[in-house]
Amino acid sequence: MKKNRYLLCLLLCGFMLYFAVPRLSLFAEGLEGVFALSWLAFALIVIAGNLTAMLYSPKRTLKKRQALRVNKKSRSYY
Repeated sequence: MKKNRYLLCLLLCGFMLYFAVPRLSLFAEGLEGVFALSWLAFALIVIAGNLTAMLYSPKRTLKKRQALRVNKKSRSYY
């Protein structure tokens, strides 16, 4: 379920970059250039964070959980 959210965030960030990059003036002087560079930096941080969360999320399946339960037996001394 979380992977769907990460994928959605990546797609939305890509969509915003698609529209924003042609309109941003990277080599402008003053506040306009600072804004453009900072906006792109934050967009790249968002992409990196979502990709990291998507790639390094734990992958525990139902079979692994059941196998762990079967192997865990309490000792009984009768």
